[in-house]
Amino acid sequence: MTVPGKYLRGIPINLSEIKDIAYAAMNRPVILGGPIRLGYGAQGGSKADEFDLPGLVLALKDIEAFTYDILGSKSSFYNPDSIPHRSRSTQEIARWSVKGAFVIKQHPDYPYVMCELETFRGCGRPDHCSFCTEPFYGDPDFRDITDITSEVNYLYQNGARYFRIGRQSDLFSFMAKDTGDELPRPDPIAIEQLYKGIRIAAPQLKVLHMDNANPGTIAAFPDESEKIARIIVQYHTCGDVAAMGMESADPLVVEANNLKAMPEDVLDAIRLINRIGGVRGENGLPELLPGINIIHGLKNETLETFRLNFAFLENLLDMGLMIRRINLRQVMVFPDTPMSKQNNTDQYHDQFIKFKKKVQKKIDHPMLKRVVPTGTVLKDVMCEVHNGITFGRQLGSYPLLVGIPVKLPLGRFVDITVSGYGQRSITGIPYPLDINNTDQKLIYHLPGIGKKRARTIIGKRPFRDQKDLCDKVEGIEEMLPYIEFKD
Repeated sequence: MTVPGKYLRGIPINLSEIKDIAYAAMNRPVILGGPIRLGYGAQGGSKADEFDLPGLVLALKDIEAFTYDILGSKSSFYNPDSIPHRSRSTQEIARWSVKGAFVIKQHPDYPYVMCELETFRGCGRPDHCSFCTEPFYGDPDFRDITDITSEVNYLYQNGARYFRIGRQSDLFSFMAKDTGDELPRPDPIAIEQLYKGIRIAAPQLKVLHMDNANPGTIAAFPDESEKIARIIVQYHTCGDVAAMGMESADPLVVEANNLKAMPEDVLDAIRLINRIGGVRGENGLPELLPGINIIHGLKNETLETFRLNFAFLENLLDMGLMIRRINLRQVMVFPDTPMSKQNNTDQYHDQFIKFKKKVQKKIDHPMLKRVVPTGTVLKDVMCEVHNGITFGRQLGSYPLLVGIPVKLPLGRFVDITVSGYGQRSITGIPYPLDINNTDQKLIYHLPGIGKKRARTIIGKRPFRDQKDLCDKVEGIEEMLPYIEFKD
């Protein structure tokens, strides 16, 4: 994976598992594609090695085109070595996405599947970040809006209701105009056509989120970017996140690695997104918030880099701004990138671990309280995993992890009241809570209720209504909006 991470129900494949698949195929060709064609690395802070395992065929460009060409030639079906590697065209993607839309029904979570819509590939910058793999995908190649909306329509006809406009390096640069400068000029009209077209193609969709946004684009073109942010908020669904690749708040690191934006540019972009997207939406989350990606192990990094990165994040708290997620990782170095010539990408590994823990405690935790204050009601949390408690999330691009201190049926959707916080997750209880029949440990989590008052409530149940409850138990006014009364 080009961006290593940890996930609730998914684990990136490892070499041992890949070997097992090749063995199980019994000498039939196994084709691998995607980021692994750029190299294999187990985790950030390391160099990705070129991938080569017996019995496996690596699609050196697009796996879709490679597989299509193999299947189109019976004589080559068992001999992938005879097939040239090539990139797929946007016309092919348009055709395949429509004909292949039925495949969503084979997903084990169907119909609760996030469908990622590719709008374009490549990056419009003439010179790229030192670690970036985007240049390997070629120059910016935009898909026609009608092709994208047609894909949405066919997915929708096959039951899809959850969409994310992803894959692209910067949504704000979709159909952007090349002006000969460092960054292309955004085109708000094209982005409105895209969003409006998706809404027409999938009128009853339940999620429409975005992914990446270049803070440099937003800072360089504030007027166009403000229009785009307002368009997104008009047509999307709330709880959306614009993931910004800040990478570093150290100007020396920014310059040495040709990063996208200086710290002051990132701050301008964060302010703009907060101003337009900070209002709370119907599912309980703010409409649109920025996310920040920070990478350590880059060229010219020093101990001062850690101080500057933390100071930047701390300043966001002091300014009252909201950040939906802060992704801290160590750089994954792929062959043929400028970073591949860099040694000691993990020389500050111990410092990185300390920095990450410090951010989780002093930044993530208070920021989470700001984004979802105690008592916030989050709608449609899907229960996904049992591990002593139930873990669930709202469907979305970057959903909050919710721990519910009771065992609930998996696959069930519940509304929850935010009652507590971990470092990067929240504790929630079902909303509204049946005060007459629910477990004491859930009552304990109600706003303003502790263990002692929870025991009192249990001892004096049942209650007819709010008046009866208030007559029998004192000091429970704060919890009243979050409960209901059943026989």
